[in-house]
Amino acid sequence: MAELPSITEYPNRDVVIYDGHCGFCQKQVKRIHRWDSGNKLSFLSLHDPEVEKVAPQLTYDQMMDQMYVIPQTGEPRGGASAIRYLSRRLPRLYPVMPFLHIPLSLPIWRMLYKWVARRRYKLSAANACDSEQCELHL
Repeated sequence: MAELPSITEYPNRDVVIYDGHCGFCQKQVKRIHRWDSGNKLSFLSLHDPEVEKVAPQLTYDQMMDQMYVIPQTGEPRGGASAIRYLSRRLPRLYPVMPFLHIPLSLPIWRMLYKWVARRRYKLSAANACDSEQCELHL
């Protein structure tokens, strides 16, 4: 995943923390990177030791449950809240932004996000997952 901008190269960007052992997650993060036309994001696998410096307030289990975005303000946004945040930062996501921000809809988006997140290793397996981690979580 060397083509993704790293926090070491670009320390002044919002950081996307994702499961680097998950094929499904890697595919989605590459998509987010392609959509980041303004180069606003850096990417970091939750398995990278550098993650402790970037997000000391998050536990390993929290990061395994959902993707996080750490804005420059430092307040982590996880799961559906991270997607909502990215919908305001990435022009490619502007068309879905109104749906993600419907008042009182966040609990529904969180439920949908958790449903996908719990099945991400199965989705990886369906997409030719080549990591031993996939077998651990299936």
